[in-house]
Amino acid sequence: MEFLAEYGVFLAKAITVVIAVVLAVAGIVAVSAKGKHATEGVIEVNKVNKRISNMKDALEGEILDKDEIKEKEKAAKKDKKNQSKSSAKGDSKPAKRMYVIDFDGDIKASENETLRNSITAVLSVADPKNDEVVVRLESGGGMVHSYGLASAQLDRIKNANIPLTVCVDKVAASGGYMMACVADKILASPFAVLGSIGVVAQLPNFNKLLKKNSIDIELLTAGEHKRTLTMFGENTDQGREKFKHDLEDTHELFKSFVREHRPVVNISEVANGDVWFGKRALDVNLVDELKTSDEYISQACESLDVFEVKYKEKKSLQEKLGLSIAAGVEQAIQKLISTAQQSRFIS
Repeated sequence: MEFLAEYGVFLAKAITVVIAVVLAVAGIVAVSAKGKHATEGVIEVNKVNKRISNMKDALEGEILDKDEIKEKEKAAKKDKKNQSKSSAKGDSKPAKRMYVIDFDGDIKASENETLRNSITAVLSVADPKNDEVVVRLESGGGMVHSYGLASAQLDRIKNANIPLTVCVDKVAASGGYMMACVADKILASPFAVLGSIGVVAQLPNFNKLLKKNSIDIELLTAGEHKRTLTMFGENTDQGREKFKHDLEDTHELFKSFVREHRPVVNISEVANGDVWFGKRALDVNLVDELKTSDEYISQACESLDVFEVKYKEKKSLQEKLGLSIAAGVEQAIQKLISTAQQSRFIS
């Protein structure tokens, strides 16, 4: 047991030294990088047709016999040859394309930057006559201004006269539905959650607790409505009324936005904060069709070239070091815990 204790102390010291060295290196890198511009991200493009074709080939390779595989390969070569001849004669039509963008929204709509750059890239090449943009959207909503910006980004596609389809497999509620309603067409899986066309705000108030402990809070403002409700001051009925008025005004803006972009919706029927599952959402015109994104995109691959487009930010060296340090610390802690647990069972 004494040996194990000494080993544990030695291991802890060694890990401490390693962490200190890594932190020192990270600090030097951060100082050297100070003042330099952040590294720009890159656009990643994956052809969905190719991925599906590879999966199909892999499966057929297991279930078909050699003669059947040869026949399919022969037919594929013939089709490719015919396509080449058509291209040489100038008979081929311009390729029709579908661009797929993902948006997985949190309360702050943190993927706004990714969405913005992905849309910018697509709009630089998309053809309004032949192409379509599909957004696979998942969000339960969040901050009004953040989701207002995300919706405006989707509006850029509409303004470029490019058909926009939004697919909701799980949820597009509140700010998520604000984004979805911009689309020309909304598809949802049968049990996806949609709606929640309402506005909510809440905050704790610690004023009574502070008073109980004889703690004063000084809040100075210039402007009658600069601060309505606070977390630490004593809230008034006048402040509550103004705050509620602001919520109602935001709700009216939300309803007007949905009404403008999706006139088929009876806004007085759906703008009460309720949510609907896919089938019920179809009944009240919140969606146009019940279909998963997988089904819609797979069907499109039969006649279109389908590309997944995603903007990815490049991490700086100090960010990578930070992630490495965090991972190293976590591993070290786990190792210490494991050593301590093992020592319990050694006499």
